[in-house]
Amino acid sequence: DVQLQASGGGLVQAGGSLRLSCAASGFTFVDYAIGWFRQAPGKEREPISCITSSGGSTYYEPSVKGRFTISNDKAKNMVYLQMNSVQAEDTGVYYCAADDGGISCHDFHHVWFTYGNWGQGTLVTVSS
Repeated sequence: DVQLQASGGGLVQAGGSLRLSCAASGFTFVDYAIGWFRQAPGKEREPISCITSSGGSTYYEPSVKGRFTISNDKAKNMVYLQMNSVQAEDTGVYYCAADDGGISCHDFHHVWFTYGNWGQGTLVTVSS
């Protein structure tokens, strides 16, 4: 079974940086995609970014594009989300989830809800 665990959250000042990590294991297929999502207080979960296991396909929501960078280390089965220039609106619980067998992030914005194997999230709090 696919298992995912997000970590690295914490308290960060507005304008600062934070790096989240997602440890993944148990994939059935060689190719897969991993997405990052967040849930702000009182709001629904939303997609943030996606990367395929090859690293050849990535996606960023407009709200984070240019500030966040997704990367992976396939040998370690790790996916990272580098968060720069964080804003108060970035506060929330961040989760990673997978599309086992996924080979593209092109349509991530429309299919993110099909991602599964949600692990425990990690809380990011941005102070102003």
